[in-house]
Amino acid sequence: MVRILLQIVLNGLGVMLAAYLVPGVHYTGSWPYLLLVGLVIGLINLLVRPLVILLSLPALILTLGLFYFLINGGLFYLAAWLLDGLTVDGCLPAVLGGLVLAVFNWLVQGVVKKSEP
Repeated sequence: MVRILLQIVLNGLGVMLAAYLVPGVHYTGSWPYLLLVGLVIGLINLLVRPLVILLSLPALILTLGLFYFLINGGLFYLAAWLLDGLTVDGCLPAVLGGLVLAVFNWLVQGVVKKSEP
């Protein structure tokens, strides 16, 4: 349960970082709304991402995994479409925002796993 809450908070912080770093990604809202954004992104990654990866497996193989960038961007754009306080101005900001979110989560997961006994 604590891990799920931590992932929601980290997703929210990743979105805030993406909005700060990527021109074209805008976030307006309060901290509780940022937690809602983290929850929605977590649910999209849990429910939609596996299906999208399965259906795009041929493209992933042909591009040697580079299609993951477009998948991340599409899922980030889907989250922005579902939420009012998060806006993405186009395809490139969506891909870059998804990349920032993925790298942020990857770095934090690496730090958290190293500190666990």
